[in-house]
Amino acid sequence: MLGTALGMGALAGINLYLTVFATGLAIQQGWIVLSPQYHDLATLGDPAIVFIAGLLYFVQFFADKIPWVDSLWDAIHTVIRPVGAAFVATKVLGHADPVFDVVIALLAGGVGLTTHTLKAGTRLIANGSPEPFSNIALSVTEDASVLGGLVLVHTHPIITLFVVIAVSAFVVYVAPKLFRAISVKLWLLWRKVNAGPAAANVGTLPKRLTADSDILLHELGSAGKTVEWAVECITGGGSKRLGSNVSGFLVALEGEPERLHFVAKSRWLKRAETVEIAEYKVDHQSKFLSENVILYALDRRPKRTFVFDRSQAGTARSVVEAIRSRMLQPV
Repeated sequence: MLGTALGMGALAGINLYLTVFATGLAIQQGWIVLSPQYHDLATLGDPAIVFIAGLLYFVQFFADKIPWVDSLWDAIHTVIRPVGAAFVATKVLGHADPVFDVVIALLAGGVGLTTHTLKAGTRLIANGSPEPFSNIALSVTEDASVLGGLVLVHTHPIITLFVVIAVSAFVVYVAPKLFRAISVKLWLLWRKVNAGPAAANVGTLPKRLTADSDILLHELGSAGKTVEWAVECITGGGSKRLGSNVSGFLVALEGEPERLHFVAKSRWLKRAETVEIAEYKVDHQSKFLSENVILYALDRRPKRTFVFDRSQAGTARSVVEAIRSRMLQPV
């Protein structure tokens, strides 16, 4: 019963309406026969519930496939899905001990919130690209996962319990990275909507660093060296040490044409890394939400990406020109 309750709660966090609609329809049509301990779950087979759940799923079916509309839909359902997960879980248990009911409702609501967060975060990251194909693919995958999960819940509830525990542990593990990714996407979206037009180019790149960033740069062995330029940006991938979606400064030092440095400026994240650029090429790419500076090598070494918001297009171009000029300097 615990596996069934938490399994249904996890699936409701992904797609509440499909979970209720598919379960209710299967009960109503006699595709599954409920054991006596699950008699309260027969409520979901009521024609009114099946009709309402089906209607709402019909709306979600299209909303889930439109970029940014899906994220708005997820934001609206941040409360609805966990509450629905708790409701479905209590229906699985029937008239059990009231204390046990509350405990399971809290657990199922938490599991539903976990899977909802994973779904919503994945959608928000995917919306960084304006093409709709990734949204459609994710939507179809989620619906198939819910239907497959319902079959697993019905046939192997014990296995379902371990799957739910594993998925919840995975979400907790990736939560910091997921939170940073969501925060960066929302910030880039806010900047795209509210920032003014970008300058065509930037004459002189800034040189100032925060105190913490200057200390981290000093720890990389920059003592006695002058900062040529230091620009704020976000890592976009390619570094195992720094990871993605880390805010900081990309720094060039005088007398070091063969390398750059990145120092994180977060209060909680104290990291710094040297980037050897001797064998790299550099390019500028305009994306839907960002302006990216790309360092890439023809020998397929990891591509390094540094992300600027759309209002900093001029800064990104100037950084590319500055890096190219450094690459031409003798080492």
